[in-house]
Amino acid sequence: MKVVDILKHKGESLSRHRSQFVDRMSPSLKDYWSELVTRAQSQHLFKSWGKDFPTSAVNEEVVNPVHDTIEMKPEAEALYNKLCAEIGEQVYLGEWFSIDQQRVDAFAKVTQDMQWIHTDPERASEESPFKSTIAHGFLTLALLPKLTDAVDPDKPQYPTAKVTVNLGMNRVRFPYPIKVGSNIRAKCKLIKVTPIQKGLEITKEVKVEIEGIRRPGCVAESVIRLYF
Repeated sequence: MKVVDILKHKGESLSRHRSQFVDRMSPSLKDYWSELVTRAQSQHLFKSWGKDFPTSAVNEEVVNPVHDTIEMKPEAEALYNKLCAEIGEQVYLGEWFSIDQQRVDAFAKVTQDMQWIHTDPERASEESPFKSTIAHGFLTLALLPKLTDAVDPDKPQYPTAKVTVNLGMNRVRFPYPIKVGSNIRAKCKLIKVTPIQKGLEITKEVKVEIEGIRRPGCVAESVIRLYF
């Protein structure tokens, strides 16, 4: 008996237990199963299962979603044109900033991350491979607005924008630990500028350098939105 005939015959039972059935498949069998389902759907076999695996019909026209036309305000357009010319370039290099134990302890208390590698200098000097306490990775991340000079109300980075919103991070890595007592600074490279409704979306790569160390303490892709 062919596999398709078996599945057709057992379709009702398979439909009741489809999730368990698929979960037990190997990756290669899942690929075969997807192809099998597509063929079976075209022959109107085991519809009750096949409907859970929607596929585009043959020769079906794929229609792209319609996007509203974005009309930029003069301030947004001027900034957009300026930033487009800077894509791929370093657009900021900060001042050195010291990471001390007091700041690390305060962050540990707020976040309840009291691991000894951060908060116990004596133990760290004896047991840690770094021979020192180190800053939390998320402390470094939390300092990015300060390190990139993005939180000074008297010196806004984008003065023509009415509102700046932190949309988040596309990716974050901590390639090298930042020891307490180190000096760090941020440098930013502009990656992308995209017009959005009422504003712009800006993507930057931010690297946190450690004085005297070749590898960065943090590399993050930051996304902000400006509204005008």
